[in-house]
Amino acid sequence: MSITAPPAAGTRLVDLFESGLDAPICLTWELTYACNLACAHCLSSSGRRDPRELSTAEAKAVIDELEAMQVFYVNIGGGEPTVRPDFWELLDYATAHSVGVKFSTNGVRITPEAARRLAANDYVDVQISLDGATAEVNDALRGPGSYDTAVRAMKNLSDAGMKNFKLSVVCTRHNIPQLDDFKALADTYGAQLRLTRLRPSGRGADVWDELHPTNGQQRELYDWLVAHGDSVLTGDSFFHLSAYGQALPGLNLCGAGRVVCLIDPVGDVYACPFAIHDEFLAGNIREPGGFAGVWRESELFRSLREPQNGGACTSCSFYDTCKGGCMAAKFFTGLPLDGPDPECVQGYGETLLAQRPEDRAGIPTPAADHSRRTVPARKAPVLLQLSRRRDLDRPPVSACAEDPLAGFSKETS
Repeated sequence: MSITAPPAAGTRLVDLFESGLDAPICLTWELTYACNLACAHCLSSSGRRDPRELSTAEAKAVIDELEAMQVFYVNIGGGEPTVRPDFWELLDYATAHSVGVKFSTNGVRITPEAARRLAANDYVDVQISLDGATAEVNDALRGPGSYDTAVRAMKNLSDAGMKNFKLSVVCTRHNIPQLDDFKALADTYGAQLRLTRLRPSGRGADVWDELHPTNGQQRELYDWLVAHGDSVLTGDSFFHLSAYGQALPGLNLCGAGRVVCLIDPVGDVYACPFAIHDEFLAGNIREPGGFAGVWRESELFRSLREPQNGGACTSCSFYDTCKGGCMAAKFFTGLPLDGPDPECVQGYGETLLAQRPEDRAGIPTPAADHSRRTVPARKAPVLLQLSRRRDLDRPPVSACAEDPLAGFSKETS
């Protein structure tokens, strides 16, 4: 992998990333939209399989491209990736071809046998999704029994001797009070805690207003992350919080189309895993040139790699720290892309959110909804029962933004 332009003397690494690389450092790949769960905040609106999803041969061709491009690793998600009959075949194929694999799951297929298989592969990392440190909080969001399933999977991985697998948590106003409990739970099973930001993507757009952390909780989260330093991963989810003062560990930059992107189950390539919308669609890997052609030739990606206009945010003294925040969060809340993040810690985003029309007319919605019929239709109320808080050698698999959702059947292969 190389940088698209020679670095000038004294150039910071973040500046190089802003101009893009000739291959992504890592990318998210949703293998399928099929999922047994119906998480209220699912960023890909998963549930039903899309019959057009990539075949095994097509998936292996993508892996061949990633190997040739020297991509460090791929984040496999969905839906629930392990429900694909060829999941284990593709995992083994990727790691045999120098592409590390991190995959997200709710753990429903992480049996003792599967855990031993995973623990034996040094180039696989597993993320168990859990959004409550108690069943009450988690299951209200992810579905009955999902807490017990995740904990059982962690125990199986721990018993198999797998070290530093991830406990992946999407932060909401209902689990921010549980940060210490999440850390203790991860420590119990020898896992590493990974916190990610709730984005208004997929079904998450329907519940974001009710679930995203309050202003006070944002500060609580920031202080907690500063205190815990490198022991907790974030995948650069919270760079907008750096405007509180001290930059958080990580890139602190939106890497969309620069160092990361998304491949969806039908081969569409989007700039960001949280921006599944035609406006951020760069191409399809089934087109001539494949994935490499999309990454290197897409007009969208080229535009994202140009110097960005910070718009109204450039007058803020914290712009160089937060860079205006998350593109996807702004887009799906109806805020201008050159304006403040909806969770801007200086309050500018909150002011704009209050000016949106009550019927939310004109606010973009994700490109497709794969929810099963048991899930309320988009824009209908999403019923939640949430308790409220009272007041190379190859480089190792590492942290990056990815889909935190998962779950389906119990077979191991």
